[in-house]
Amino acid sequence: MPSPNRPAGCALCRNAEPLPFEFSYAFQPIVDTRERRIFAHEALVRGPAGESAHLVLSQVVAEQQYAFDQACREKAIRIAASLQMQSHLSINFLPNAIYRPEVCIRSTLEAARRYGFPIERIIFETVEGEKIDDGRWLAEILTEYKRIGFKTAIDDFGAGFAGLNLLADFQPDIVKLDMALVQGIDRSPSRCAIVAGVVAMCRQLSIEVIAEGVETADEARCLSDLGITLMQGYWFARPRFEAAASEADIAWGG
Repeated sequence: MPSPNRPAGCALCRNAEPLPFEFSYAFQPIVDTRERRIFAHEALVRGPAGESAHLVLSQVVAEQQYAFDQACREKAIRIAASLQMQSHLSINFLPNAIYRPEVCIRSTLEAARRYGFPIERIIFETVEGEKIDDGRWLAEILTEYKRIGFKTAIDDFGAGFAGLNLLADFQPDIVKLDMALVQGIDRSPSRCAIVAGVVAMCRQLSIEVIAEGVETADEARCLSDLGITLMQGYWFARPRFEAAASEADIAWGG
């Protein structure tokens, strides 16, 4: 059943108009430090010439959220396929723009088929910083996506709305630690203790942990000592506009 606060029909599909602006993507690798391979690339929205995400997102009005969300998925898959990306592809999505998960996913499935990108290599993660109106609604969306065969991720874990209550309702494939927990962790016993607890809990629930926002070698070493092998951040590689990194491009260190 759709959320009571969302339209029950398909009017958004029928009436959607083309977006009045252009956008593209940069891709930042998520690396497996133990196996020294690229686990995934996160698709990060950019302007058509590589301008900031803010330039694009500031143009999206409420009535365009659904069309923008759908266009983002299709374009991310299309560009990843054109780059012959062999890693997973992580796509951010707008939970508040979805009214029926099983309906709103159809164009994504069609794009994956059209461009030959396997759905089992697509990760859907919640958009960084978006306030979720209804945690149970997000859990319902992610449950449907996981049933179809996509991987699922909760972004900004530990940042309030993406917390334990949400995890109690749904166990995703991945949680991404909030950057505020990661940055400076090597100098913060409290952050170390909190992250160690999250890692232990996720291990019991068979959830993988990604640490994002890793910017120094000391942070990377500390996270590795805590049992985290999947990491993302400027220490390893910056986003590349309309390009994917290779293992040779990663600053592995050590």
